[in-house]
Amino acid sequence: MNPDALPDMTAKRAELTPDRVAFTEHASGQHLTFAEVDDAAARIATGFRTAGLAPGDRLAVLSLNRIDFFLALFTCQKAELVMAPLNWRQPASELDSVSEAFAPNAILYDDANRDTARALAKMRGLTTLAMDAEPDTPSLDDLRRDHVPMPPRRIPSDDIWYLMLTSGTTGTPKAVIQTPRMAWANAVNIGQAVDMTSTDSSLNFLPLFHTAGINLYTLPIFLFGGHSTVFAKFDPDGILATLKSGTVNQFFGVPAIYQAFSLHADIDEVDWSAIRCGCGGAPLPEPLITFFAERGALICNGFGMTETGPTAFLVDRDSATDKIGSIGKAQMLTEVRIDGGDGTEDTSHSGDGPGELLLRGPAITPGYYRNPEATAAAFTEDGWLRSGDVARRDKDGYFFIVDRIKDMYISGGENVYPAEVERVLDNHPDILEAAVVGVADARWGEVGAAFLLARPDHTIDTGSLDAWCRERLAAYKVPKSFHVEDDLPRTAAGKVRKPDLRERLA
Repeated sequence: MNPDALPDMTAKRAELTPDRVAFTEHASGQHLTFAEVDDAAARIATGFRTAGLAPGDRLAVLSLNRIDFFLALFTCQKAELVMAPLNWRQPASELDSVSEAFAPNAILYDDANRDTARALAKMRGLTTLAMDAEPDTPSLDDLRRDHVPMPPRRIPSDDIWYLMLTSGTTGTPKAVIQTPRMAWANAVNIGQAVDMTSTDSSLNFLPLFHTAGINLYTLPIFLFGGHSTVFAKFDPDGILATLKSGTVNQFFGVPAIYQAFSLHADIDEVDWSAIRCGCGGAPLPEPLITFFAERGALICNGFGMTETGPTAFLVDRDSATDKIGSIGKAQMLTEVRIDGGDGTEDTSHSGDGPGELLLRGPAITPGYYRNPEATAAAFTEDGWLRSGDVARRDKDGYFFIVDRIKDMYISGGENVYPAEVERVLDNHPDILEAAVVGVADARWGEVGAAFLLARPDHTIDTGSLDAWCRERLAAYKVPKSFHVEDDLPRTAAGKVRKPDLRERLA
């Protein structure tokens, strides 16, 4: 008997609130109650076994956001399979390379991604399963109709439930292990931070191949007994119309989402004061925080990683406008410390002497799937996860991310953190967004190059920016060059791909 085993998630939720609606699909209007979710996942679990999938096998999933994705997620928990969502923006050749990290046995796909999925299946010899009906391939509806429910089991808390490929902006993706323990710890961390209850309703639209698509807030909302409306992908018109209807009281987005909303004609038709708003994935610029605060929305900025479940930090609503730029404090089931640079903790509360942020707790991944070298490199000898982020803590105990360690560059012997420069540029009246990278320079070693997006109906005078920055930054921090762009290259999670910007100058 495993004392750390947990109840089957859907079975327990169905026992508690069987007739409440768990999911609604925006496009079709389809909805499933908690009892229907549990019954469908249990039947499909039997069907997956009949299709030849054995415990421990990996199921790749290639689909837009839909209820069927979550049925597959819960099915894998019941059937002891390991789910691995794939990026539907990538072609089959890229997905073939990415799949080396977890060696899938089968692939489940929707009609929109059928050709890519079947091409990948042919490359790797995968069993094919479909979300939508098609000849000669079992569909989820077929499996649900033709099989009896698999009995619920107690779920070992450290089971490898699903894998998330890192959304990092450099390097080859790694398959980050996600466990039931992490899911419950994240639900506690985010749930208490945003006062989540069983009467809450939220939206699902962030890509499901990134942790936020699953865990902010859809899976926690499910575990709490709340309701999620699922959009196939980001649809500003449809999402704002839903927010305007007053049926949603919990919302999470990345900065690019809030930026798109701020430029939308319907922005002021939403009662933002009735919605608890969270943000993560990248720093939220001060102008956006102020813009939404003026409309009654206190956007709580946070910090997390695929490796942390993801919720680690979230600023409280009372401090959202007083601690602009802060990620708040570590949440209930997360311990943190700042590495002083010599492997010891920096106990300074003065805000001086930033160092690498280290994290520990039940929401932290046990490591990377079949990659012991990467796992060992990610943790200290005493078990703390290295975030790769430089952080500082102010006198009130609030944390601030200074920048990614790998984004820092050295100009004339001085450390420059691009995020600090970006915050200054983001406050320029003509600049919508800035991204700064370090590039080689014969005299100074490295200097900054700033890539800028203009606000609508504004023009950026790059010739005046040097003087503008020098009034607000030390001279060595001022970018040497400024480049106005039509768009910035991004990951699906909305993060700017800085290596791509460096390549533009190569």
